[in-house]
Amino acid sequence: MKKFFSLIATLLILALAVFIGRELWVHYMETPWTRDGRVRADIINVAPDVTGYVVAVPVRDNQLVKKGDVLLQIDPEHYQIAVKQAQALVASRKATWEMRKVNASRRADMDNLVVSKESREDAGNIASSAEADYQQAVAALEAAQLNLSRTKVLATVDGYVTNLNVHVGDYARTGEAKMAVVDKHSFWVYGFFEETKLPNVHLGDKADLQMMSGEVLKGHVESISRGIYDRDNPESRELVADVNPTFNWVRLAQRVPVRIHIDEVPDGFLLAAGTTCTVVVKQGTAGAL
Repeated sequence: MKKFFSLIATLLILALAVFIGRELWVHYMETPWTRDGRVRADIINVAPDVTGYVVAVPVRDNQLVKKGDVLLQIDPEHYQIAVKQAQALVASRKATWEMRKVNASRRADMDNLVVSKESREDAGNIASSAEADYQQAVAALEAAQLNLSRTKVLATVDGYVTNLNVHVGDYARTGEAKMAVVDKHSFWVYGFFEETKLPNVHLGDKADLQMMSGEVLKGHVESISRGIYDRDNPESRELVADVNPTFNWVRLAQRVPVRIHIDEVPDGFLLAAGTTCTVVVKQGTAGAL
């Protein structure tokens, strides 16, 4: 009897071991999950549209800003002078155009015995040219006013100023990024799944995002990347395939980016671009959104 119970216990332990082994195999080899998840966000590189010295930086590092808030102020004096010059030119060109227009109108009322047809046509053309000069001056004024308004660099999105490294007295150049703003409404997660698990990942599937700090976020599969760089098949300088004559017999599964839209964030949790997480996709939940 003792041997019988020992045999039964051994068989139960063996069956339990097989069951646990199979469950672990399915979990690690077939269930779509990955530890290689990265929190991402749209990062706006803030660059001025005009050049000049920075005279004010009314924001702090990591400060939350709203769309339209002033991020930095460039010295406006040169641009204020340019606006005044453009306004004076507009006034001058307008006066000239008015004078030419009156002259052309007066000549048009005269008959051929007093003013020739050619003279009337020339007067009309001169008036048209003066009007074009006036319109050009108006456009120059608008450009000067636009440049003046661009001396205030504004936030284009709601977000967080990050890695602030601009100070009063720095010289700003057109198109040169001076700070970065992380768009607070753009956070998502990239999960890099092995290609062997991609057949079990579908658009719309729900996903748990287990952060390294312990919090769990909720999301769903938004899209799956359709291409990654193939390091084994680069192009030569002649734009033909550069085929490696050797072959590695041990082939590791490639990882393909899967974009996860974040649906729920725990209250008080701080999302930061670049942090890591474990992504677990729940199969067959696409219709549950």
